[in-house]
Amino acid sequence: MTWIDRISLFAPLDFAALALLIAGWLLIGWRIEHSNAKSPSTSQIMAGFRREWMLEMITRNPRIFDAQILSSLRQGTAFFASTSLIALGGTLAVIGNAERLTGVANDLILMDNPTFVWEAKLVVLILFLTNAFLKFAWANRLFGYAAVLMAAVPNDASNPTCIPRANQAGEINVTAARSFNRGLRSVYFALTVVAWLAGPIALMLATVFTLAVIWRREFASRSRTILLSTDT
Repeated sequence: MTWIDRISLFAPLDFAALALLIAGWLLIGWRIEHSNAKSPSTSQIMAGFRREWMLEMITRNPRIFDAQILSSLRQGTAFFASTSLIALGGTLAVIGNAERLTGVANDLILMDNPTFVWEAKLVVLILFLTNAFLKFAWANRLFGYAAVLMAAVPNDASNPTCIPRANQAGEINVTAARSFNRGLRSVYFALTVVAWLAGPIALMLATVFTLAVIWRREFASRSRTILLSTDT
């Protein structure tokens, strides 16, 4: 069977659902990271607090509190990285038993799809999980860089290198958080891909639901309202 024959196994609706998934993943990420000042995303608001954190750290002595916060952030990235790796290994194991998966899946949706169709869908899932793992691993390393930069920030506010070093630490911290958030979005959409096993309509509905959840958390959540509040 040629690649053209294999591609023909998918209906046009499958390609439309896949295009919606990829477009939604890319566009929601761009919108979150490039939100305007009038309507910032929760991630952008938190980026401002991260920069303020590094400036407040200058006169804090000792800096055990800051070290503990950064340690908890690194633990979070390590946890999600290991979880993504386990999920990736499990998906690869399922592909290794594709024949058994085909029988179960066909019984569930009452269709007779060949093994290649299920394998292709799982490959998409693997791509999202791989991207998530790489983002979490890179975020973990960037938080390590941030720790070194934080240690290099002088406690003396009159030191001319103090503010520049704190700003550098803040930007690396923001970059690490951005990578972590990208990893989380990849996990969200990896879970969305699972709906494709039930058909393209299910994938479309799951994609719309995932986009709605992410949008609400970034632009309409209670936590965002609190972060924007100027009350003291």
